[in-house]
Amino acid sequence: MTQELTRDHLDALISDFTDNQRPPEVQLLGRTLRGWHDEILAWHSSFVTNGPTESMNNLIKRIKRIAFGMTNFANFRIRALLSAGKPDWSLLDTVTPVTTQLSSALGS
Repeated sequence: MTQELTRDHLDALISDFTDNQRPPEVQLLGRTLRGWHDEILAWHSSFVTNGPTESMNNLIKRIKRIAFGMTNFANFRIRALLSAGKPDWSLLDTVTPVTTQLSSALGS
């Protein structure tokens, strides 16, 4: 869909939703769409969102809630990396994963 076609459809939708004959809830949706007009058009031209950033923020907030006031930042950082998936241990010079220590001890 082209940028102009997207703009035309969005403008028509906003005009339709903000009509005084519509229920108040639909009018509110129309005003919300009008407020986000430029952002909606920007997404249709770039297809980029801040979803991954919001996901990481959500993950970190969940870890903070679970930690009950964890004060050691290094431990908090490790917990966040572990919760996010497979961490890059080379970025954590002060931490050696237990699995690596066990593998070395077993000669694997």
